[in-house]
Amino acid sequence: MTTQEHGTEGFDAAPRAGGLDTRLQELVLDSRDVAAFLTDLAVIAAARLSTPSHPVHAGVTVIRHKRPQAVASSDAQARALDETQNGFGDGPCLTALHSRTTLLVPDLAIEHRWARYIKATMAQGVSSILAVPLDLAGEAEAVLNLYSGRSHGFSTEDIATAEAFAEQAAVSLRLVLRITQLGEARNDLSNALQSRTVIDMAIGAIMAENRCSRDAAFSILTKASSTRNIKLREVAASVIASISGEKQVDTYFDE
Repeated sequence: MTTQEHGTEGFDAAPRAGGLDTRLQELVLDSRDVAAFLTDLAVIAAARLSTPSHPVHAGVTVIRHKRPQAVASSDAQARALDETQNGFGDGPCLTALHSRTTLLVPDLAIEHRWARYIKATMAQGVSSILAVPLDLAGEAEAVLNLYSGRSHGFSTEDIATAEAFAEQAAVSLRLVLRITQLGEARNDLSNALQSRTVIDMAIGAIMAENRCSRDAAFSILTKASSTRNIKLREVAASVIASISGEKQVDTYFDE
């Protein structure tokens, strides 16, 4: 699981500040990866819902197919709260994520669902929770987790603000995820091409050394891989290294 946290320094703390679309576009361009984007997203969400007398802590959880779960937080307390819920594997935020419905728990002291989680969360000073899912059009699942130290800490206006924020944030997050997927696909393809090249080089070397066919050379490689219980590419690299005298075999592709 990827986790990251950030302070609120460097962001406008005005709770209903304008220009959110522009700010989110800047985040897409400036963020180095998904975790960094989510962290900034959590910080902005906390700032927009907080007031000087009523701080709100925010976290964002994203679940992607066949990828590690990503959790980012506006501050250390939000991180601890999200980790508590993820540790139990159940709670209002995860329920909102899977049901894709906004969920408000106005007063934890009288909440009977998620008993163990609620008890642990109250021990961390939280009295109300607002969870708002982000619509990612099936590309992933995400939820904005908001925590208040007050009972009934989220008004009708707060809920509307959080839902509007989540709607705008979802568009930017979908773009970030798509960019990330393209980068991952590119890396996977590059790695596959490099592995294929090393294997082909090793097959050629074995054919020349043993004066055998390509199939026979490949069989030698696969048997060595099975016997030594290491990946075929690593066996191939060791063959090339033994012939060339180089400890590391590098292949290069124009990108």
